[in-house]
Amino acid sequence: MHETGEPRSSVQLGLAAEILAAGGTIRLRALGSSMLPTLWPGDLLTIDGASCQAAVPGDLVLVLVNQRALVHRVRERLERDGLVRWVTRGDAVPQNDPPVWPSELLGRVSAVQRDRRVIVPRRRISYAAQLLAWMLCYGDSFRNVCLRLHWLRHSHRQLEHAENMGG
Repeated sequence: MHETGEPRSSVQLGLAAEILAAGGTIRLRALGSSMLPTLWPGDLLTIDGASCQAAVPGDLVLVLVNQRALVHRVRERLERDGLVRWVTRGDAVPQNDPPVWPSELLGRVSAVQRDRRVIVPRRRISYAAQLLAWMLCYGDSFRNVCLRLHWLRHSHRQLEHAENMGG
């Protein structure tokens, strides 16, 4: 079937940006692996638009990078001639994203729901998590094994939950 107009994801991104710009809150699922081990695929993120312009290094933020929405960590806040930009990068990515302008900083992650737990993201990750992020970044086979184990664990918990609901 041929669709006309903007792709669905582009429309959803536009709506999310409007909600966040008005100071609202959205929830979305993490999909990628760039923020491992801080965020895992399937995590449910709560993102607040209010005061996202006050983001500081260490915050997890939703940004537009090359017309794609990414949740990455703020690495640096740049200010020159009264203009502010932020440098972001995924925890398991070797290079920084291009600096983003205020209009590209959509919101800040205030909570992460993983299984039945709610986690408040920390600005600093432990040395052990930094080491794991480095291993996930540079070890393709290691990352693939970790993602498969995560998927198996997550699938097993969903099956357990469904059985408990039915019986």
